[in-house]
Parts: sequence; structure tokens; C-alpha cells
Amino acid sequence: MAASILRLSMRLSTRNTAKMSRNTGLKSTNISRTTSIRTAVSTTSGAILPKPDKTPFGLIRMTVVVVPFLYVGTLISKNFAALLEEHDIFVPEDDDDDD
Repeated sequence: MAASILRLSMRLSTRNTAKMSRNTGLKSTNISRTTSIRTAVSTTSGAILPKPDKTPFGLIRMTVVVVPFLYVGTLISKNFAALLEEHDIFVPEDDDDDD
């Protein structure tokens, strides 16, 4: 019932807007304008689909995910820097510029 009322009102509104022109006022045209149908919110029969389930992504969940991965990344980079220094691959030179 509600879908048929909605379709009827959409047809009437498109009929009225098709007759109105931007600058010339009323204009009689035989061109029917079609309205776009969004199938993401309605079925082919016109029924409105229910809202999708929303999973809240709060600050606590974000913290639980981000903090451990930041910690693991810090440990990996620290251990890799120690490995490079141990094998003399990358050792910063001590410049004594105390002139």
C-alpha cells in the first residue's frame, strides 16, 4: 500500500516537472521522464529493505587492534636495528666536532 502511494506520488511529481521548463514557464511535451530506481534500498517489487546491521567500531576496539601491532612493529624495528649494528652494516659514525 505504502509503495503504491509512493510510486503514484513520484509519477505525479515527474509529470509536473516535465511540463515545467527552466526559463519559458509551462511547456507541453510528450517526452516521459523516467526516475532512477535504487535497488540497494528497495526490491524489484518496490518493498523497502530493512536497514543493514551496523557493527559499532568504538575507541576501545580500535585501541585493542592498534596498540599491540604498534608494539610488535616497534620490537621488530628495534631488533633489526640491533642486528644491523652488530654486523657493522649500518653503524653511525661518531663525529667529534668539539673544535
